[in-house]
Amino acid sequence: MATQTAPQPVVEPTSGSRPSRMLLIGLSLGYFMVLLDMTIVSVALPAISTSLHVGLSGLQWVINGYTITFAALLLTAGWLSDRFGGRRVFLWGLVAFGALSGLSAAADGLTMLVVLRLALGIPGALLLPSSLAVITNAYTNPAERARAVGSWAAITGAALAAGPVVGGVLTETVGWRAIFLVNVPLALISLVITARRAPETARKPRRGLDLTGQLSSIVSLAALVYALIEGPTNGWSAVDVVVAFAVAVVAAVVFVAAERRAGDAAMLPPRMFGNRGFSAALVAGLLANFGLSGLLFVLSLFFQDGRHYSSFGAGLAFLPLTLPTAINPIFTGRLVGRIGPRRPATIGFALMAAGALLQAPFTGNSGLALAATVVGLVLFGFGVSFAMPALVAGMAGSVPAEFAGIGAGTLNSARQVGASLGVAVLGVVLGQASSNPGGTRIALIIAGVALLAGVLVSSTSLRGRS
Repeated sequence: MATQTAPQPVVEPTSGSRPSRMLLIGLSLGYFMVLLDMTIVSVALPAISTSLHVGLSGLQWVINGYTITFAALLLTAGWLSDRFGGRRVFLWGLVAFGALSGLSAAADGLTMLVVLRLALGIPGALLLPSSLAVITNAYTNPAERARAVGSWAAITGAALAAGPVVGGVLTETVGWRAIFLVNVPLALISLVITARRAPETARKPRRGLDLTGQLSSIVSLAALVYALIEGPTNGWSAVDVVVAFAVAVVAAVVFVAAERRAGDAAMLPPRMFGNRGFSAALVAGLLANFGLSGLLFVLSLFFQDGRHYSSFGAGLAFLPLTLPTAINPIFTGRLVGRIGPRRPATIGFALMAAGALLQAPFTGNSGLALAATVVGLVLFGFGVSFAMPALVAGMAGSVPAEFAGIGAGTLNSARQVGASLGVAVLGVVLGQASSNPGGTRIALIIAGVALLAGVLVSSTSLRGRS
C-alpha cells in the first residue's frame, strides 16, 4: 500500500514567475475535450446505428452513458481534487480519458461501447474541478485569475460550436470511430503541457466522503434514465421498468435523508437551498440542458433520417446554433455584471423556447421549412449564450463563500442531469411516433414548453441587479 506524502504547500509566484499562457492552454484543452465529447457524438449517431446494428434506445445509451456518470460524480471529483491535489487529479483524469477514448473507438458492439461511455464520464468529471483548482492556485493575482477563469470558461462555447461540425467531418471522411480517437492526441498534448508547467496544489483537509449520498444519487439517476429509455421498448408495465422507477424513487429518498443527516458535511449541504436563487439556478440549469441536449439529439437524427443530410451536412446545419454560443458569452458576461442575472437568463430562455417552437411546424423540405430551421437555430443559439453565463452568476451570488465550489459543481451536475433526461424523454417521443418528422415536431414542442418553464423560473426567482 502506497504511503501518503505530506501535503505540498502552494508557492506564491513572484512577479517574475507569472504562469505561462501554455499552462492555461493545457488546462483549457483538457476542459475542451470533456465538453467536446458531449456534442461531437450526436452527428455520428446514424452511422453508429448502422455499424453496430442498434436502435433508438441503444443510441440514447451511447449519449447518456457519458452524462450519467459525469453528472453524478462531479461533486465527488471536487472532493478528490481537494483531498489529493488538483494537479494530480487532473493528470490522472487526462490519462484515463485518453485511454478510454481509444478503447471506445475499438468497441465492437453496443454493450462494450455503452460500458466505455459510462467509464469515460468518470475521468470527465475529474477534469472539470481539478483544472479550475490548478488555475486558482497558479494565478494568485485576483485580476489575472479572473481573466484566466474567463478564458477557461469561454471554452464551453468553443466546444459546443466545434462538436457537431468536427463530428460531421470525421464521420463522413474517416468513420464514426474517429470521433473518439480525436481525444487521444488532445489528452496527450494537455498531459505534456500540464505535467511540465502546472504547479503543485495544496491538499486540503476534508471530512470523509459522503458515500451514502454519492451512491444513492448515482443509483437514482441511472435507474430513472434506464426506465425512460427502456420503457417504450419493453413496455411501461414490464417488470424491469417498474422496478427501475421504484429504485429511482427509493434512492432519491435515501439521498435526501442522508444529506439532511450529514448537514454541512454532506455532499450537497441542505442549507444551501435556504436561498431561493440557488434552487432556481439548479432548476433552470436542468431545464436549459434538457432543451439543448434533447434538441441536439432529436435534430441530429432528423437532419439525417428525415432530410437525408450526410453526416457532414448535418454538422454544418447546426452552425446557426453553435456560432452564437462561441461569440456572444463575452457580451453576456458584461451584461450580467451590470444588471444581474435575472433578465439575461429570462431573455435566454425566451429565445431558446422561441427557437424550438418556431421549428416545430416546419419538418418538411420546403424553402420555408429550411428558413424556419435556420432562424430557429439562431434564436436557440443566442438563447443558450444568454442563459448559461447568467445561471452561473446567479448560482455564485446565492451561496455562502465557503460553498462556492460545491455550488458550481452542483449546477454542472443539474445541467448534466437535465441533458440525460432530455435525451431520454425526447427519445421516448421519437420512439412512439409513426415517422421521424412527426416525432421531431412533438419533441420540439415539448422542449419549447420546458424552456418556457425556464422563463418562469428565471424571471421570478433569480436575483436582479446587485
